[in-house]
Amino acid sequence: MDSITLVYWALGALMILLALRVPVAAALGLVAIVGMYLLVGERATWGVMRSVPHAFAAHWSLSAIPMFLFMGYVCFSAGLTDGLFRVARAWLNFLPGGLAISSVGGAALFSSVTGSSVACAAAMGKIAVPAMLDRGYDAKLAVGTIAAAGTMGSLIPPSTILLLYAVFAEVPVSELFIGAVIPGLLTALMYGLMILLRVRHNPALAPRETSVDWRERFLALGETWPLFLLVITVFGGIFAGLFSATEAGAIGALASIAIGFAKRTLSWEALKAAAFETIRSTSAIFLIAVAAALLTRLFAFAGFPDYVQGLIGEDMSPLLIIIAVSLIYLVLGMFLDPIGVMLLTLPVLLPIFETADISLIYAGVMITKYLEIGLITPPVGLNVFVIKNVVADKVSISDVFRGVGWFLLADVVTVAILIAFPATVLWLPSLISG
Repeated sequence: MDSITLVYWALGALMILLALRVPVAAALGLVAIVGMYLLVGERATWGVMRSVPHAFAAHWSLSAIPMFLFMGYVCFSAGLTDGLFRVARAWLNFLPGGLAISSVGGAALFSSVTGSSVACAAAMGKIAVPAMLDRGYDAKLAVGTIAAAGTMGSLIPPSTILLLYAVFAEVPVSELFIGAVIPGLLTALMYGLMILLRVRHNPALAPRETSVDWRERFLALGETWPLFLLVITVFGGIFAGLFSATEAGAIGALASIAIGFAKRTLSWEALKAAAFETIRSTSAIFLIAVAAALLTRLFAFAGFPDYVQGLIGEDMSPLLIIIAVSLIYLVLGMFLDPIGVMLLTLPVLLPIFETADISLIYAGVMITKYLEIGLITPPVGLNVFVIKNVVADKVSISDVFRGVGWFLLADVVTVAILIAFPATVLWLPSLISG
C-alpha cells in the first residue's frame, strides 16, 4: 500500500470513528498513531509520540489560551459581565426590536472577554432570552438571536480558535486578532440590521420598548466601566505593540482578579471554580490540538500536502479556493466540533493557501467565520442546543433552528462582503505590521 492510499484509508477510518461519536481527540490520535505505525514503523512512531506532544504543548503562544479563558471565567464569576446587556439595552432600545438588537450588542461585548462561543451563548441566554420572552417577543426571534449572537465569541478577540490557528499557521496572534475586529463588528451589524428590517416589516415580532433618558444610559455605563477598562487595556496593549498576546492574557487574568476583589464581587470559592473550569477547558482543547499535531505529522510523512497541491494545480484562482474551503467547512461544521474541524483540515489547507498566495491572516479569519456559522447549522448546531438547555421546555428545538435561519442569511451576506473585499480583514493588520 502506497503512502497516499494509506492516508485515504486513515481519513475514511477517521470519518467512521467521528460518526460513531468517538471523542475528536481520541479519533484523531488513534488514526494518526496507527497510520504512522503502518507507514514508518514502530520505532519512528514512538519517537514522534515522545517528541510531538511536548513540543506542541510547550509552545509559548499557547499559554495565552488558559490565560484568556481564565480572564473570561473570572469576569463571569465576579459578575463583571452582568451589566453588558443592560448597557446595550439602555443605548439601543429605541430601535425597532431594540431588545433583540441589544442582545447582539451585549453578546459582542461579552465576546471580548470570553473567547468561547458556547460560554457567550449560555451566559447571554440566561439573561436576554427570559427578558425578551417576558416583553412579548416572538419566541423564535428571541432564541435565534442569542444562538446566533453567541457565535461571535469565536471571532471577536480573544478567540481560542484564532489562537490555535495562529500557532498552527505560524502567524502573529496580534495581527490575527486585529484582523478579526472588522469582521466581528460587521457580523454584529448585519445581525442587528436583519432584526431591525424584520421587525419593521412585522411589528408583531417585537413590541416597542420604553424610552431611556441619557442619565440612565450613563448610569448603565458606570456599572461596567471596569470591564471596558480591562478590555481597552488588554487589547489596546496588543494592538499598540506594548505586549504580546500571551502577556496580554496574563495581564488580563490578573487585572480581572484585582477588579473582582476590589468590587467585592469575587470570592475565593468563585476564583477556585473559575480556575478549575479553566483547567477543564484547556485540557480538552490541548488534547484535541496534540492529536491534530500527530495527524499533521502523518500527513507530512506521507507527502499528502504536496499530493493535494498537485491535484489542485496552480490554475485554481484564490477566489475559487476560498469558496471551496467555505463549502468544506460549512459541511463539516454541521456535524463536528469547530476546533476539531479546523485542526483536522489545516494540515492539508495551509500549504494550498501558501501556494495560491492567499494571506494566512485572511484565511484564518475566514475559516473562523465559517466555523462560527457551523455552530448554528443543523443537524448539530452546538449553540442551538446550548440555548435549548437554557430555555428548557419554553421553546422547542425546531423553533430554535427556525429562529437562526434568518441569521444564517445575514451570515451569507457577511461572508460575501468579506470575500468581495479582503481589505475588511487585511487593512487593520497592515497598519500594525507597517
